[in-house]
Amino acid sequence: MNISSLPIQKQAVAEVEKSNEYTARFGLILSYGDAVELVETRTLALKSNGRIEFGGGVINKIIKEFCNSPFISMHNYAETLHKLTEMFYFYKNETFDLMNDDDLIKFMKNSFDGKCQGSLELLAGRELAGMARNLRFGHAPDYSEDSVCDEGVKDGEY
Repeated sequence: MNISSLPIQKQAVAEVEKSNEYTARFGLILSYGDAVELVETRTLALKSNGRIEFGGGVINKIIKEFCNSPFISMHNYAETLHKLTEMFYFYKNETFDLMNDDDLIKFMKNSFDGKCQGSLELLAGRELAGMARNLRFGHAPDYSEDSVCDEGVKDGEY
């Protein structure tokens, strides 16, 4: 069965295509085929993570948050969105849903543009993994043991 023939999937594809109105100002456009593939990626990510979702809201939130990244161009736009979508659902599970969608997407974007300098591998393997671990242990998402150790050290004293 073709994914774009299902009413809910058709709606999600249309929503993703509509995001082009916003992202065009950043030189980023998804074709109809790109939109269909992105919705398919979302469907597979939901299934593999045992989640359900209605509409295409999260994809559009990711698109709108990341479209102004200096590390995204037409060259890597669609591929980056696929990976970000997969990461999003994986880390929604890894954090036990302790972080809402918007906050998780913002954390992803800030890390991607900041510490990761556009590296999806660092985003998934270091920043998101650390954030999920922090939340599972009851810490703030950006908690670092280094910052705790540094607080007690002043002027070279131990």
